Parts: sequence; structure tokens; C-alpha cells
Amino acid sequence: MNRRMRVNVLAAAIGMVLAPAGAQQPAQDHPPVMPDWAAPATRLPSVNVRGLRLFDTSQEASAPGADAPEASRMSRRRASSPDTSSLLKDIPGVEVYGAGGVSGLPVIHGLADERLRLTVDDMDLLAACANHMNPALSYIDPAKVESVRVYAGISPVSVGGDSIGGSIQVESAPPKFADPGEPALKGGNVGAHYRSNGHGVDASLGAYYATESLHLDYEGTWSRAKNYRAGRVFKAAEAGREGGRVIPADEVGSSGFRVQNHKLGAAWRRGVHLLEADVNWQDLPFQGFPNQRMDMTANHASVAGLRYRGQFGWGDLKARVWHQRIRHSMDMGNDRYSYGTGMPMRTSASTDGATVQASLMRSEHETIRLGMEALFYRLYDWWPPVSASGAMGPNDFWNIDNGHRDRLGVFAEWERHWNAQLTSVLGVRHTRVSTSTAPVQGYSSLPTWADDAAAFNTGHHKRNDSHWDVTAMASYEPAKGRRYEAGVARKTRSPSLYERYPWSTNTMAAGMNNFLGDGNGYLGNPDLKPEVAHTLSGSASWEDATDPQRWGITASAHVTRIHDYVDAGRCPASQCRSGNTTATSEFVLLRYANQDARILGADVWGHVRLLEKGAWGRFTLNGKLSWLHGKNLDTGSGLYNTMPANLRLGLENQRAVAEGQLTTTLEWEGVQAKKRLSSVRNEIRTGGYALLNLRTRFERGALGIDFGIDNLLDRGYALPLGGAYVGQGSSMMLNTVPWGVAVPGHGRSVYVGFNYKF
Repeated sequence: MNRRMRVNVLAAAIGMVLAPAGAQQPAQDHPPVMPDWAAPATRLPSVNVRGLRLFDTSQEASAPGADAPEASRMSRRRASSPDTSSLLKDIPGVEVYGAGGVSGLPVIHGLADERLRLTVDDMDLLAACANHMNPALSYIDPAKVESVRVYAGISPVSVGGDSIGGSIQVESAPPKFADPGEPALKGGNVGAHYRSNGHGVDASLGAYYATESLHLDYEGTWSRAKNYRAGRVFKAAEAGREGGRVIPADEVGSSGFRVQNHKLGAAWRRGVHLLEADVNWQDLPFQGFPNQRMDMTANHASVAGLRYRGQFGWGDLKARVWHQRIRHSMDMGNDRYSYGTGMPMRTSASTDGATVQASLMRSEHETIRLGMEALFYRLYDWWPPVSASGAMGPNDFWNIDNGHRDRLGVFAEWERHWNAQLTSVLGVRHTRVSTSTAPVQGYSSLPTWADDAAAFNTGHHKRNDSHWDVTAMASYEPAKGRRYEAGVARKTRSPSLYERYPWSTNTMAAGMNNFLGDGNGYLGNPDLKPEVAHTLSGSASWEDATDPQRWGITASAHVTRIHDYVDAGRCPASQCRSGNTTATSEFVLLRYANQDARILGADVWGHVRLLEKGAWGRFTLNGKLSWLHGKNLDTGSGLYNTMPANLRLGLENQRAVAEGQLTTTLEWEGVQAKKRLSSVRNEIRTGGYALLNLRTRFERGALGIDFGIDNLLDRGYALPLGGAYVGQGSSMMLNTVPWGVAVPGHGRSVYVGFNYKF
């Protein structure tokens, strides 16, 4: 699609956003249900969490009090980590890939990163880095997260597209407005936290002013930390240390960070129509990555957008348009050694997006959702020369030049409440994804670079993929306290630019094209086909019919068969002449390849009230058990970074103290050893472990105070999803750092903090 056509599509979407704001509502027999933002101002909970079910209808989303038990848990998670992805750890089926301190990658049932649909305030924010150092959730601080909705299992077509896993929707606080005839509202929030491990400090500040029709706000967050300390037993790698900083034996190199995020927002309300405008920007001067061969030395990003939501006699309409711009840099941090030279890498990217969705209320029991999406992504990835002569000069190395990834999608979804017990959702989506890139060049005309560049440039790079997604889901509640759900889906995802177009077989260059954190080098494959996943999922829930807080348990199971799964194969020796392609105990050179895969899994979670007595308060035991089995059907080996079976138990006490509420949780987490590995990647085995954590939160009115100790016993362990530890030493070349060391987890950390709303 050319630029003129893109402008026309976005202009049409903007027109749909702006036109209804002043439109007269058609006549109707009864007034529409008032949305949250049109109702009188009320204080919202700190964090609102949804998503333990296979799917979530609008009626369930608005159920009063449905999210209260999870809100307090997420508030305590927010105090213990500056990474927004950590807020998802209590949700069954969800884990987090280890990365930088604020750049963790969510995983749903073994599928992560671009296999999921992640949105922040209804915007798709794409990573613009060969190592995916700037994913979507890194652009919002956990202190500013108001609600999280996770579709684990099967996601409706209205919330998922160009993805084969689930969907995650993160939202900041909605605008507030004064009641009619009342004075303007003024308020804000302030908060700060300190974490002893790594001496992490973060602060947040927000303020707003609102009349009956106008809302203005500012939100700012600042966070920084030094390298964190591992638990007992861990010893840092020795090789290559002579060129970089001498690192203590228990310190994890390249794990510190500094970042700040800011947001300016404005909103206008007229009746049941709401128009919002927002501008976000991020300044990130440094973030280390212990499982990558580079560190992020700068990330400057800005996002500007408009969002409209309104109600009419026929139903609801919402739309979003946005523009994101990223300037990103990588190089060697102080913990690494690069033979006396650095290796600067630069990325410039932009995303233009638009979404429109209409919900047609056909009757009290029937809703039809129609929508369209457009996403235009541009990427320039080049590496400036290190010197005027030698192997890394005098030219810029173009990893991806003028990369395009355009997505256009439409969907239709039918939701029907057949009676008080049975609900069904059927949906179909069509998506077209186009990718392409311009010719590339190496650092020089030496055969090391020129031969690979010439081979790539002679090929045809443009690819057009057509997706058809179909979902069918049903929910049955035969009696209060019992609920059963089942669903089946066909989902499709096209490969990313970094899976199709990295072209150099040089081990140094290939090692920089790795967003998986396994320490290997990767070569792209322009001929990759889209992944097609068929998923079957079901769950059953039981709870006390008279008092759901007394006890409840849910069990779910799922199976996914993926055709043309983008895995990896050893790079052919005829093509990768300079790479290590056969070793079984070293880092190797790989090429992305389509293969078939299967993922099986089950989750069980629940709670039971043990005791409730006067001044002792309420004691509740809650738990979550997860099991996952991933298999590459072509090779027979495991899928990379599959979480081992794990169990989390928490003993929670809630009681009234000093006119407030004190919540204390003693949490035990046990994880089995990771033994089923991806043999083609020489994936590193991790041992089993058990951790003990203590979390306390006191709330009184607008004040919240947090105290806790993570890894109370200072247990040493390796992160099952943390990847290979290459955070120090001569990390520029594949095997100048020791193979076989997994990234260690955090040692004991004491945290304290507060937040106050005024």
C-alpha cells in the first residue's frame, strides 16, 4: 500500500472518530446504559484485573465487585517491581520472559512476544529492536496501570488479530469529570518505592483538573536501579573480564537501568460522547540486558493519539488513531568488553495505527460487533562504522533498510445470551499482512559482508499474507456457583521483519539479531509462511453459591496445534560458512524455519477461607498450579523457553488496623527443573527451586503503604525463562563468553513504598 492510500485510510478513520462527537442521537425507546466515563465521578480501585476466564463479555466486564479480590494482589505486585509485565504473574497461564529491568515479555501458555496481541490504551505498540528491548509494556509504568484484561486460552476476534496466543489489554486511568453544577475537580497522586537489591528507586507524580465537560491531566514516572545481586551460590562468569568492569561474584552484569515516562492528556465529554487526546514520551538513557550481547544505550519514544467512545440508539462506537515514533540505540555497557571498540547500533521506527469498532445491540440478548484495523510500521536498522578501515567500516551496515510491515483487518462477531445460563460468541476475522525491505549493504566490500549482501539483494523480498481467523466459544452456568466454558479457534500470525530479513551469516552480526535471549546467532528467512494455530480450550469453575469469598476453584485445559510454527534449524554449512552450526555445548548459528508444533497445558487455581475471627481478621489460602508441555513435531524436541510445572501458594491475612486495612501474605513458590529443552538451540537446563516471599500492604483512605521481602531466604536459582547469561565479558562474538550459564534470579530484596491520592 502506497503512502497516499495509507493517508486516505487514516483520514477516513479520523473522520469516524470526530464526526459522532457532535451528532444528534437518534430517537430511542429507552436511554442507553451510562458508560463509566459518563457517570458521576467516583473513586476507582487502584488496579482492576480481568481475565481468568476463556473470554470476557461486556456484561461480565461490568459485573459489580467482580475484580475486587485481584485488585489488592496487583497493588502489592506493583510495589515490588518497576516492570509492568510483573503485574501479570498471578494470572493462571501467564509467565514472563526475563529481559531488561523494565522490559519483560509476557507469555501465555508458552506463546510470547509477537505471538500475543498486546495493547496499551487500545494502541498496538510494536518493538523496534533486533533484540526486542522496547516491547509494548515497557512504555507504561506499573504505577499508572489502572486495569489489565488478559484473554488466556481463546481470545475473541474483536481483541485478537495477527496473533496465535492470547491477548493482553492494559489501560491507564480513565478521565474524571465534575458532576453537573458542581465545582471543578482537582487532584492527583504521588508515590515512591525503594528496593534494596540493586538499590532500585522509583517515583511517580500525577495531577488533574476537570470540569463537567473538560479533563486535563499529567502523569510522570521515574525509575532507576543498579545491577541486582543474585541469591546464594551463583558465581559470575570469568572469561573476558579483563576488558570490562570487575564484577563481584554474586552480581548479575548488565542488569541496571534508568527510565522516565511522561503523559499529557485531555478529554472532552458531551452527553454520552467522549473524545480523548494524549501525548506520551519516554526517555530511557540506559537499560542493561543480561541475556543479550548488547545493552540499550538510549530509547527515545513518543506516542500521540486520539480516542473516541460514544453511545447511540443502536449501540456503542469506539475508535482510536495514533502515531508512534522511536529512536533507539544499542552498544556495549560498562560490564562488557568488545576488544577495545564499541559496536553502535541504531534503529529508527514509526507506527501509524487506526481502529474502529461498533457494537450493535440487536436486542437485550444479542450483540453484533463489527470492526476494522489498520497498522503501518516502518523500520530502519543500521550499524554505524566503528572505524574508517578494518572489518567494521567504512560504511554503515544496513541490517534492515526501509522495512515495511502493513496490516489491514476486518472482523465480525456475534454474541448471544440464549438464556440466563447459556452465552455464545462466534467471530470471523480477515487480515492482510504485507512485508518488504530495501536492498542492504555490509560494512565494506570485503567478501565477509559483500557476498551475503549480494545474495540477499538478488532475492524477492515482498510478501503478502492473507489470514482467516475463526473463533467459537460458549459459557454455561447451570446454577449459581457453577460455570463451564469451552472454545475452539483458528488463529494466524505472519512472521516479523526480524524473522524474515536479517541477512548476514557473520557470527558477530547474526549474534546481534536475537530477540529470544538464548545467546545464539540468527539468520532470517524471507520465505517463512504465516503460523496457523488450532486451539481447543475448556474450563470449569465451582464456588460457594452464597459467599464466593469462602471458597472457589477453577480448572482449565488447552491444546494447540501449530502449522508452520516459526522455530529454528541449524544454518546450512553451504550458506553459513563462518558459523558454528554443529556444536552441542556452544552457542551456534541458526536460521528461522517453519515447522509444526503442539502445546498441551493445564491450570488449576482457587482459594479457601481458613478462619475469620474478630481482631485476628480473615485468613485465606490461595494457590495456582500450572503445567505445560511443548513439542516440535518435526524434530521431537521441546519448544524453547517452556515454563516447567510450577505451584504458588499464598497464606493471606486481612484485618482492620488503625481505621484502615492491613493485608499480609506469605507466599511460597515452587518450580520444577527444566529438563525438556530445545536441542537445536542448545537450550540451557535450569534446576528446580522454591522461594518464600512476604508482602504487606496497609490502606487507609487515599494512603497506601507497602513493605515486603522477596526471596526471604536468599535462595540461589536460575530463571527458567531468563535465557543465557551473556551480560559480561566479550559478548560481541558468539563463543567468547562461557556457554551453559543461565541468567540467575534475584537474591533477597527488601522493599518499602507508599502511594497517596489527593
